[in-house]
Amino acid sequence: MKVTIHNQTNMPIVDIEKLIKRIFKRIHEVEGMQLIFVDANEIRRLNKTYRNIDHVTDVLTFINDEPDDHSLGDVFICLDQAEKQRTTYGHSFNREVGFLAVHGYLHLKGYDHHTTEEEKIMIKKQEEILKKARLERSLEDE
Repeated sequence: MKVTIHNQTNMPIVDIEKLIKRIFKRIHEVEGMQLIFVDANEIRRLNKTYRNIDHVTDVLTFINDEPDDHSLGDVFICLDQAEKQRTTYGHSFNREVGFLAVHGYLHLKGYDHHTTEEEKIMIKKQEEILKKARLERSLEDE
């Protein structure tokens, strides 16, 4: 699957780009997606503008609704928040960023977690994708 990456932070993302390629090369998808890395201020602004929620979040997805654009849509990931969450959840930064990218991708594909059943299905799919990329919960950065 083609993933176009944009970095709007000051953080170097060479390792993250390799990780994203490793995860999504195993997904056979005609349409690609854009993955945009942002800081806490930008994700908060986007969250406020599009969801009317005035706080920092980890990932936001926007399904493509433009007929001339043949991508699934855009996934915005807050790297500042990913760093905080990796500590909270006790796993690697790569695992957290990978998880957020896959989570966003699945939202673009129509998966959601509004109900317990939907959440179970989405979590199972996330873990399948992450396992294929060798990013199980128990693994640290390679």
